[in-house]
Amino acid sequence: MKKQYLPLVLFTLCLVGLTSFTFPQERIGYKCLIQLTNYTGEGAYIVVSLLNSKEEYVETLYVQGDDNEWYRDLEEWWKQLYGKKRPDIDAIVGETVTGGQRKMTVLGIPLDKIDAGYKIRFESAVEDQEYYKNDVEFELTSENLKSKIKGRGFIRYVRLLPQ
Repeated sequence: MKKQYLPLVLFTLCLVGLTSFTFPQERIGYKCLIQLTNYTGEGAYIVVSLLNSKEEYVETLYVQGDDNEWYRDLEEWWKQLYGKKRPDIDAIVGETVTGGQRKMTVLGIPLDKIDAGYKIRFESAVEDQEYYKNDVEFELTSENLKSKIKGRGFIRYVRLLPQ
């Protein structure tokens, strides 16, 4: 190859490389306070999922509970995502907390999903007790991301704050 064509070849290879490279999705961090009700019993397993407008699972944002033996108690998430595909969980996995306690974590919310018809769902389960498919579920809107949202089961409320 002639020396004069080398810069052109290198430029073309770089251009092809850049166009085939996918950039990571931009995310916004939200502090998420999960306050549990005053129940008795074992620690609560909670999964926070991003759902599309058809209520299909897009990704797992957070899992509370580090013993995967109990993940099947989070029935809908297990049935739709984890139990079928067994993906590497792309969320932070933390230990369970019990009745009356609270947990603070950070959720990485994809910027392009806010105000775009997506939902966030908090499922909860406690060993030998109930399971709540949508303990907390809300539209992923800018307004809801500033709100305190009441739970229906083991979660008393969830509060999200921009980081």
